[in-house]
Amino acid sequence: MARKRYEAEQIVAILREAETTGSIKDTCHKHGISDVTFYRWKKMCGGFPTSEVQRLKALERENRQLKQLAGDQALAIRVVKEEMKKRGWI
Repeated sequence: MARKRYEAEQIVAILREAETTGSIKDTCHKHGISDVTFYRWKKMCGGFPTSEVQRLKALERENRQLKQLAGDQALAIRVVKEEMKKRGWI
């Protein structure tokens, strides 16, 4: 089964729909998601408005990029140190 990607607005709308209807199983079935996915979304962004969810996702994306950059820099430093050891400079 193909995986669907939901935008932050869609996730918040689904969570609100489940709150108003009171039936989580029906809402999940209607949108084609599992109960586990629903509760994961609720845990992640249950009380946030749409703008806050978008901001949170943007911050997570930026954090992931910064961690990648720090890892790349650490690798470059390690390579330079190994090369300096080979040449006898350290």
